[in-house]
Amino acid sequence: MKDLWGEFYIVQLLRIAPLSTVKPPTVHRPPSTATVHRPPVQALLLALVSFLLLILLSPSIPQPQRYHHFADNRNFFGISNALNVLSNFPFMVIGLIGLVLCNRRNYFNISLEGELWGWRCFYAGVTSVAFGSSYYHLHPDDARLLWDRIPMTVAFASLMAILIIERIDVKKGTYAIVALIMMGIVSNVYWRFFGDIRLYVLAQSASCIAIPLMATFLPPMYTHSTYWLWASGFYLLAMLQEGADRVIYVLTFHIVSGHTLKHLSAAMVPVILTLMLAKRSVYLGKLLHVCNTLLHSIQN
Repeated sequence: MKDLWGEFYIVQLLRIAPLSTVKPPTVHRPPSTATVHRPPVQALLLALVSFLLLILLSPSIPQPQRYHHFADNRNFFGISNALNVLSNFPFMVIGLIGLVLCNRRNYFNISLEGELWGWRCFYAGVTSVAFGSSYYHLHPDDARLLWDRIPMTVAFASLMAILIIERIDVKKGTYAIVALIMMGIVSNVYWRFFGDIRLYVLAQSASCIAIPLMATFLPPMYTHSTYWLWASGFYLLAMLQEGADRVIYVLTFHIVSGHTLKHLSAAMVPVILTLMLAKRSVYLGKLLHVCNTLLHSIQN
């Protein structure tokens, strides 16, 4: 009976990944997991332990209040800090589009159920960013900043879990969706109640480092993997623009601030990843490896 259920599941998995989009293994052959998986995983664990030790050994870090002082605080149409509020609109658009497509008979042809849930959580986080960030920028303070940061941590945690599912282990990655999201939420709640942003900094730093590393060094299940790096590049650009908030505001003669541009650049991350989902196809060799792994786990 176990064998029958295993074969049924694999047939469904192959059906979800259309053969018309599968590339021949002689053309697209992912690197061997034996030679690629272990060093990056060890590097990620080492980085995580290093960050954890840094957090534990460092003193408490309060949220700097100057963070809430943005260069552009102009009001338009009766909206306080209008451009910093309105520039969140793209997050809502692309987030809702992603949610609809994920639930429309699996438009993206995502091969694994856990991965599909990961993308749903990601797009839910992106959509929530639009509301949380807008709410914060209407009247920036610590209490409202919590609702800006939680959706972002949900989105980042979902992406990490998605990459674990695709490139490391399907079962562990599926469990990691809930675990990583909860860790991100806890880091924010800890900051809000104890006035210490160290756990939040750890969670965000780990995501920003782990996502491009996994996308670069771990063998992909799908084509168009370079889109992950483009998305990482846009997020790096967003961070630079945030740091140069006032400088950009002055250089543009008070037309637009760096923080407004940061929102627009960060919104390009889900745009690029959505394009990746629409364009990519499955590596046949990797898909068969996943099928064999699933069948083996079912039989045992």
